Amino acid sequence: MGKTISPFRHPGFLLLAGFASVAICGSAQAQAAVYKCVDEQGRVEFTDTARRGCKALDLPGYAPPPAPRASAPIPAVRPPGNGPAPTVTPASFPRVDSAQQRARDDDRRAILNDELRIEQKKLADLRRDFNGGEPERQGNERNYAKYQERVASMRDEIGRTERNIEALQREIGNIR
Repeated sequence: MGKTISPFRHPGFLLLAGFASVAICGSAQAQAAVYKCVDEQGRVEFTDTARRGCKALDLPGYAPPPAPRASAPIPAVRPPGNGPAPTVTPASFPRVDSAQQRARDDDRRAILNDELRIEQKKLADLRRDFNGGEPERQGNERNYAKYQERVASMRDEIGRTERNIEALQREIGNIR
């Protein structure tokens, strides 16, 4: 005769109970990480304590608590005046001389300009193929729905490329 297992000790029940507790904790924005532990007999346990044989779970909607910050002196509020606000940097922060920073900015500008040219060429090709909303039908598009689906995806790709171009132009404008 087989061994009888209490319903509360059944692995399926334990798993279900674990997920239920995780769901409840997740909706309450738990402040600790959740670990799934499996012991030598294969029993599963969910806990907030890391132990041997435990793996941290990546739970959707779970935001880990922020790391504690060292207390730093609060800068005094500067009355509004002329000129930019002074930048506050830690003493141990590495300094970059202006020539090296200018070279870095020039390299960044060149890379962004290359990306901009690529995106502009891509946009011109997409618009040419799009043909004002009437692209040429392909042989595998006997079904009109397939044709409409391709036209809609082309329209989406054109929109994405236009947004990429705008973002690249903003980035280039932000370089000193």
